[in-house]
Parts: sequence; structure tokens; C-alpha cells
Amino acid sequence: MTHIEKALAESLSVLRPHADTCDWSSLPAGPPQQRMEWSCWETAAHIAHDLAAYAGQLAALPDDDYLPFDLVVRPGTPPREVLRVIEAAGGMLTGVLATSGPDVRAFHWGPCDPTGFEAMGVAETLLHTYDITQGLGVAWSLPARPAAYALDRLFPDAPSGDPAEVLLWCTGRGELPGHKRLTEWVWQAAREG
Repeated sequence: MTHIEKALAESLSVLRPHADTCDWSSLPAGPPQQRMEWSCWETAAHIAHDLAAYAGQLAALPDDDYLPFDLVVRPGTPPREVLRVIEAAGGMLTGVLATSGPDVRAFHWGPCDPTGFEAMGVAETLLHTYDITQGLGVAWSLPARPAAYALDRLFPDAPSGDPAEVLLWCTGRGELPGHKRLTEWVWQAAREG
């Protein structure tokens, strides 16, 4: 199982039991002290959008910009169906990753290799699943192995520590003992060579 498949499996297993319990569009995502502007529904749709966008980049290999398309989940789509869209978009990314050689490069603010796109897919999936679970009031922690993969690839200068906690800290979502809370951050997906 690839890193993105593991992240998707974790995400879907925690979110599916809560897909029919409340109106995701009325609940802001994120922890109570740091709510996002997006609802839980919008955050789930965003996961699907990013996975599809990464698959599109790797399929078409543009070298100077993002492809001019967006995945749009129809308003009013029940959360259970939005999760199916995430699964489909994740399947597209998984399929493109399986056929992309290590020398392939596509644009993501510079030349990005397949491992960069996979790491971004993992990060988007895990981090926004965290945001949704926080908004829904569901206890969930990022799984260590996929978090470590995303952290190692996207934040090479990150401090040591529990991969889940460090990834949350690197993206402004958590505290890390001995480090000031981040309010701005950028991951490093593009790499020369």
C-alpha cells in the first residue's frame, strides 16, 4: 500500500462513521480555538479538489503553471458522497503516481517530482481530515507513518519529534514544546534535479 493509499484509508475510516450524523456544511472545520473559514463540508471537498489537481499535474506535466481546471463538488452533496469523491480523486492520484517515473517533473511552484505530489496528497488528506474531525468533535490523531513521509519530504528542516505533532506544528495547527507556534509556513514540494 502506498503512502497516499494509507492516508486515504485512515481518513475515510475515521470520517465515514460520521458522514450522516450532522450537517457538515454548518460546522466550521478546525479546533475550537482555531476555527477555519471553511466548513467541514468545504474542507472535505477541498481534499478531493487537491488530489484531483495533483493527479492532473502529473498526467499532463505542465512546467510553468497549474492546469486551468477545478474539481467542483455540487453544493448540497451529502458528506457520504463527498467522501466518495475524495476516494475517486485519491484513486486518480494513485494511478498517475503508479505510472510516473522518478524523473518526471510537473509544476507546483517549480519542478516537482512524483514523491512531492504524493507527499502533498498525503499532507492535504491528513491535515484536512484532522481539521474536519476537530470541527465534528471527533477524537483522532494523524497516523505516524504517513505523517512522517509527508514531513520528511515537505519539511526537510523540521525539528525532531513525534511526526504527527511536528506536522501539525509545521502547518500552524499545533504547539511543539520548545518552539514558537507558527502562523505562516510553506512546504517545499518543488525541487531541482
